[in-house]
Amino acid sequence: MTNPIPHTGLQPALQMGNPENLLEVTGLKKHFPIIKGVFAAAQGYVKAVDDVSFSIRKGETLGLVGESGCGKTTAGRCIVRAYPVTAGQMLYQLRDESVVDLAAVPEKELSPFRRDIRMIFQDPYSSLNPRMTIFEAVSEVLRVNNLCSPSEMRDRVEALLKRVGLRPEYMQRYPHAFSGGERQRIVVARALITNPRLVVCDEAVSALDVSIRAQILNLLEELQADFDLTYLFISHDLSVIRHICDRVVVMYVGKVVEVADALDLYTRPRHPYTEALLSAVPIADPRGRETRKHIHLQGEIADPSNPPSGCYFHPRCKFAQQVCREQTPELRTVGKNRQAACHFAESIQLQGVIS
Repeated sequence: MTNPIPHTGLQPALQMGNPENLLEVTGLKKHFPIIKGVFAAAQGYVKAVDDVSFSIRKGETLGLVGESGCGKTTAGRCIVRAYPVTAGQMLYQLRDESVVDLAAVPEKELSPFRRDIRMIFQDPYSSLNPRMTIFEAVSEVLRVNNLCSPSEMRDRVEALLKRVGLRPEYMQRYPHAFSGGERQRIVVARALITNPRLVVCDEAVSALDVSIRAQILNLLEELQADFDLTYLFISHDLSVIRHICDRVVVMYVGKVVEVADALDLYTRPRHPYTEALLSAVPIADPRGRETRKHIHLQGEIADPSNPPSGCYFHPRCKFAQQVCREQTPELRTVGKNRQAACHFAESIQLQGVIS
């Protein structure tokens, strides 16, 4: 069932930079005020997402990676408009190939877009209401938005539960009766019940056992092929990203530092921060472990409310020079389908995890 999304009527005609893209994020910012004092005045801002740009092609899986606190989850929640955007543009191509800026859509007009862009949250235990049966949880968005009749609703929920590997007779049970992997399958079914085009997976497997992770990742890949889905896959686990993603965006303290095809990124990173992240990826081959050196970054991750001058990574970077302390590097093209925000991306030699 297709859910057409009408134009808001409040935006001028927009165009994508590349018609193959489903979403183009440009200059995205999300700043949270630091409230202090008797009068609750803003004394500063936490720049959780600070001028982030990337695109997601139709049908691909784009990985968004970085340390905890880098702003990757905040960026994902801005895309689904769980958070209002401070600044920037999020161009989204509708089913009729017209384009709308999600950042500019008024709150009261977001409902159709939230059916088209869904989110899978990290913790399957807290993302399900314990007082709702599985049928109620999965069908809630259909019921609230009057998207189908009660009889059709039951058929759709039953079919989708079967597709994610659960029995239809489980529909009247409550979340406490299921394991973590089964709950995540329920959360996946809930995300797909509206036939979305873009699914934001926020650490979708990080709370699961390793054996269950593989099952859910394989399920997500199968569903992507069956439902023609596009994924934004947010994770700190580069092993998972390598398995499922076509391209990867690396974030550090609210900024994008590198964008590349997954294979290229793992073969030869172009930013020192990416190299440090890759050095922590486990390698099965003992000979590979002998030849690779784990990188221990010195110092602490920068404070997003008071970041350093120049390149945010320069206090922890072994390649840092004076220009890094004074000038903020722009995210620029450094090769085919490669972008990096480093002054010396073309000249430094960095080690990947794939030879």
